[in-house]
Amino acid sequence: MFKKLTFFLMLLFASFWGQSQNVELSPLSKISLLTVGTGEDLAAKFGHSAIRLQDPTLGIDEVYGYGTYDFEDPNFYLNFTRGKLSYTISRIPFKYFDYSYQQEKRWIREQVLELDVQQRTKIVAFLENNLLPENKKYKYDFLFDNCATRIPMVFEKTLGSTFNFDYSYLEDQLTFRELIRLKLNPNSWSNFGIDLALGSVIDREATPYEHLFLPIYVYEQMKHTTLDGKPIVKKESVLLDIPEQENRALIFLTPLFWLGILLVLVCYITYTDYKNFRRNKWLDFFLFSVTGLAGVLIVFLWFGTDHLATKGNFNSLWAFAPNIFIAFLMVKRNIPEWIITYIIFLTILLGITCVLWMFKIQVFSILLVIVLLALAVRYLYLIFYFKSKHLTKK
Repeated sequence: MFKKLTFFLMLLFASFWGQSQNVELSPLSKISLLTVGTGEDLAAKFGHSAIRLQDPTLGIDEVYGYGTYDFEDPNFYLNFTRGKLSYTISRIPFKYFDYSYQQEKRWIREQVLELDVQQRTKIVAFLENNLLPENKKYKYDFLFDNCATRIPMVFEKTLGSTFNFDYSYLEDQLTFRELIRLKLNPNSWSNFGIDLALGSVIDREATPYEHLFLPIYVYEQMKHTTLDGKPIVKKESVLLDIPEQENRALIFLTPLFWLGILLVLVCYITYTDYKNFRRNKWLDFFLFSVTGLAGVLIVFLWFGTDHLATKGNFNSLWAFAPNIFIAFLMVKRNIPEWIITYIIFLTILLGITCVLWMFKIQVFSILLVIVLLALAVRYLYLIFYFKSKHLTKK
């Protein structure tokens, strides 16, 4: 309810101020880039970028941001899943912007830009035009069109060809996956989930310009940007100095803990099955159903959505979608002979996954080693078990 009310107030405020922005800015006006640090939620892990307009003569102190969405929209989760989520530009008073990040315990840094009145007016006019109902929405893309990538776009479209980036400060060009991992704990469910959902397309090296999907890179890039041959950043300051909090989860809440337990259980149950020449059908049902469900999700994200980052996802090899059907077969007493060939095929897919990882065609979560080991142990035993049973029948 609070988020919905906040969203409504932002819309109301934007419509109220729409008329006031027609006035000409004074010589005392300033435009600056605001960069916000990371937060606890996954959506806040990568920071935020916004543009601040100040004009003490006119009593204006507003923040324009392209990271607004209506969380209470009835189709929010459906649109997010399908890659059709619309974000909007918004304008709010700086005092509310500052207060919200105080509450979230996230730092704010400001870079005041060296612009003349005409350039500042042009930027504000562009932002105000974006605020019009017919222009304010855009189709969000995590890597290529978000709150950070829109900031350079604003400056490029309003300041012209004399606005130039200097990328020489970048010592290393990283892949998209490496950039994403900069702010994520390897032993976290968010990192494991991202590596599961995103495909091989993010394992290519990002161009210097593509690094700007992360707010911190927009911040660093502005330090190395010129306008008419002169540095565009006039002054830097820290508006809210709050150290970033390390997210240290309890060990028993981490994926390493639970995947480790899974590996131990699979090895133990498989060993007892081997000693007694039997098969725990419920373990098989669990492994096949979970990998099958994961595979269905991966295939859906690959082919059934507009997300660019989920294409070419070779997690679909070990998380094999047809396993969801095989799972129900594994609880039966009589198993068809072709299941041996099927499980051999699954084992080969595990090997192919490792080869793709080795050659960095797709870089998987380091935690996947545990999953692959558990599956390999069980698949190899099932091949042995079904082959032995088949020979016994003969």
